[in-house]
Amino acid sequence: MNETIIRKKIVFYGWVQGVGFRYRAYYAAESFGATGWVKNNYDGSVSMEIQGTEKQIDNVIIAIQKGRFVNIENMDCKTIPVVDGETTFKVK
Repeated sequence: MNETIIRKKIVFYGWVQGVGFRYRAYYAAESFGATGWVKNNYDGSVSMEIQGTEKQIDNVIIAIQKGRFVNIENMDCKTIPVVDGETTFKVK
């Protein structure tokens, strides 16, 4: 099993603001042990940088998608450099 720590920058599009998306992301990241941050964008999308194993990141995204009222229509995702020493997940 691959336990390599990676970091992804993800922009979520769809019905993602005003539906508890950021706080659902926060609780899911805390639950699965991922770190990073999430914030609303002015265009109605939500940006997230999330760090953990591939499985942790996938589990956080699955948990967000299961939320009531959330409808992710599209995601832009890219792998970015890991942030050393990061220990929490924050809502910005």
